[in-house]
Amino acid sequence: MDGMMWTLVVLALAAVAAVIFAYQFGRRAAPDSAADLVRILEATEKLKTTQDQLSGRMQQSEASLNQRLETLANRLGDGLSRQTEKTGETLKVLNERLAVIDSAQKNITDLSQQMVGLQEILSNKQARGAFGQTQMEAIVRDLLPPTAYEFQAQLSNGTRVDCLVKLPEPSGNIGIDSKFPLEAYRAIQAAKDETEEIQARRAFSRDVGKHVKDIAEKYVVPGETGDWAVMFLPSEAIFAELHANFSNLVEESHRRRVGIVSPTTLMGTLNTVQVILKDARMKEQAGLIQKQVELMLNDVRLMDERVGKLKTHFRQAGEDIEGIETSSRRVADRGQKIADVQLSKDDAAEQVEPPRPHLKEVER
Repeated sequence: MDGMMWTLVVLALAAVAAVIFAYQFGRRAAPDSAADLVRILEATEKLKTTQDQLSGRMQQSEASLNQRLETLANRLGDGLSRQTEKTGETLKVLNERLAVIDSAQKNITDLSQQMVGLQEILSNKQARGAFGQTQMEAIVRDLLPPTAYEFQAQLSNGTRVDCLVKLPEPSGNIGIDSKFPLEAYRAIQAAKDETEEIQARRAFSRDVGKHVKDIAEKYVVPGETGDWAVMFLPSEAIFAELHANFSNLVEESHRRRVGIVSPTTLMGTLNTVQVILKDARMKEQAGLIQKQVELMLNDVRLMDERVGKLKTHFRQAGEDIEGIETSSRRVADRGQKIADVQLSKDDAAEQVEPPRPHLKEVER
């Protein structure tokens, strides 16, 4: 209820109280008095009027209250509906994000399993070597044509190199061997004090130096390979450690003519090999083109000679034809002269000796 309704209720209660008070007072004072009865009737009429007004006001207030309640209920319904829709959309987005999180969790689990498998591979020396060789072979296959390399190639000294890159002279073939000194590198990383670090660095230097020496002795064969061989390190971290803190090993490898490469630098080296192979193919094709041009020039020369001979034959044939025409005209002239001669009977019996032809005419 609003304030107006409460005011009407208070006035109605006051009027009822006044009527009751007047009625009780009239009974005690003069119950038979007509004036009091008139006042009571007037008060009763006023009370009835007030009740009617109060009833009308209450009905209006009730209708207004019902309307407001209905409006409030509609607003609450609309608000709840919108809130339900928003909640549904939020739950949908939340479900999508949970699905993404679940997929990421699955990927993390798979990656963890792969890391465990990789850790097991790297912990085994033989498996670690196979891992490095597989990585090296994948890089070579991606960058070189199949005719430019051979895996597990056997050399004349009885050794097998992981990969033999076939280059034209003067470079010659280059052997690539994969080495993975992971244990010594991990010892350097796990060193707790200076003494352990020094020992680990000595072990690392000893291992890498042995690898460089073995590669230089086994895979550099005069007359069969080039002057250089390559040691492939499948770890960028080990390659960086070697060049950053073991410059003496790098210099030693250069003296022994062994190049040390990582996966990234091997790609750059093989790109250079591609350029060399393309240049060799271009030179080969240029030689073939030059040879064909020489053959073509020889054919042109022969054709020119044959044209000259044919021209000589044509000239001789023309001269012969002219001689034949001259002889034919002379024969025709002489026949005409013979036909024009008038012979007597005596002369007809005689044998007329024909004139001897000229020597030049006989030659023709």
